Amino acid sequence: MSYFKLILAGLLEIGWAYTMTLSHGFTRLWPTLITIVILFVSFYLLESVINEFGVGVSYAVFTGIGTAGTSIVGMLFLHESHQPLKIVALVILLIGIIGLKLADDLPTKKAGDQ
Repeated sequence: MSYFKLILAGLLEIGWAYTMTLSHGFTRLWPTLITIVILFVSFYLLESVINEFGVGVSYAVFTGIGTAGTSIVGMLFLHESHQPLKIVALVILLIGIIGLKLADDLPTKKAGDQ
């Protein structure tokens, strides 16, 4: 369930970033309110999993999903550039996030262990 919450928090980050663009600098009421609600739920879900995954991994996954997803939404729907280097950078970002989680799952050595 914690994995689901963390992934949902990251996906909601994409949602509030998109609705924030629709708010036009928080000058439009409904997009602004939707942004605030999605933002609150997103951060609530992030906070609810920090004790299980740790702050470093939780935040990295949260922002990684948000960064990659927001970039993809921007390229597909907001006419942002989709240069090959941008796509390569997103792939490297995702590899880094997966690496952080895999490294976190490895057993750690304690002082004096051989």
